Amino acid sequence: MMRLLAILALAPLSGCSIAAVDYGKVRHADYVADPRCTAQPGAAVDGEALPYFFATSRLPDCRTSEIELLHHRGDQMRYGRFNAPRDVVIGKKKKLLAPLAFQTSADWWRALQAETDRKQGRVLLYVHGYRENFSTTSKDAAQIARMTGFDGPIIEYSWPSQGKVLSYVVDETNMYHDVRNFRDFLKSLAEQSWVKEVVVVSHSLGARLVIPAIAYVDRTSSSADSSNISNVILASPDIDRETFERDIEEEVLSARRVANNRRITVYVSRADKALAASRAIHGYPRLGSPYCFNPFEAADLKAQGLPERCYPASRAGLTVIDTTDVSRGSTGHSNFLRSGVVCWDFIDVVANKRTRPERVATQLAHVFRLLPDPVIPKNGDDAICQRTPEVEEPQ
Repeated sequence: MMRLLAILALAPLSGCSIAAVDYGKVRHADYVADPRCTAQPGAAVDGEALPYFFATSRLPDCRTSEIELLHHRGDQMRYGRFNAPRDVVIGKKKKLLAPLAFQTSADWWRALQAETDRKQGRVLLYVHGYRENFSTTSKDAAQIARMTGFDGPIIEYSWPSQGKVLSYVVDETNMYHDVRNFRDFLKSLAEQSWVKEVVVVSHSLGARLVIPAIAYVDRTSSSADSSNISNVILASPDIDRETFERDIEEEVLSARRVANNRRITVYVSRADKALAASRAIHGYPRLGSPYCFNPFEAADLKAQGLPERCYPASRAGLTVIDTTDVSRGSTGHSNFLRSGVVCWDFIDVVANKRTRPERVATQLAHVFRLLPDPVIPKNGDDAICQRTPEVEEPQ
């Protein structure tokens, strides 16, 4: 049975290794030929209608009345404002699209500064993972804004994920292709004197963009030694656990960075089917899944009557939250957006709270478990997480 489950879990991702990228019947230059794809300096943007910020390397399609960001790599980085997605009709087809408007880089940074100055100097940067399009990511970013009540601008960084189950390897390729774009963007954000704190939230594959980028900013930043990147949250991170352990000790969570108040919170789940499939593909455990790769370690835990769950080694500044017992959804891969108990914890972490009474201690000082809360009514997770009903995604 376990072998069958492993095969079934792997099936959605294994096919992606032969899924080619369809260039399409339209020249990429034609997508951006409309003047709306070229932001004009000083163009007015309604901040009430488009309250959130985005930076993207996706190729836009400006041929229709509603601008759409595609799964193709763009010809340049673009900046703008967006709102939560809504249903629109293009031709005869209904699509879920996030309303957006482009801004020049200079105008975008000025608008971000004005919004940051109006608040507390805090910025939240959200980096999505595998199988996302701009609308689904915008939906999640808007949910994070509602759920946390974050007092500062929300920025979505959108790289060209394909938004398809069978395109995992294509997503990996595009993620690595985007490393330079993201690290340069994060460096520019961290070097702004008016940005007092950057809260970085990444999901799934996004962790593989975030961790190396922070290390890069630490090495190259010319201002305040990047200490304003202080609160890093990795939700269901699809990154090699051992690589993470090795690299953060000398870089992202070095003694100097931790002394400057940097910490990383990792949300993991043994029930995460997506990361189980990723482990099958990559051969080694992912950070977001407490799977015991070492069978002797698992046997030792079992002999002690403990759950057979293995975690990254303890590092100063690192906290691991095990959400296995409160996992939600068909894959258990987005508990920080779906499980009420996890959402409560996530809200407090974003607010810079270091401890919570709801966390259950484990045999490891840096690892905590979240357990079901009898106070939460049946089907009460969506209300706590400020989650909107599922809607059809653009294809």
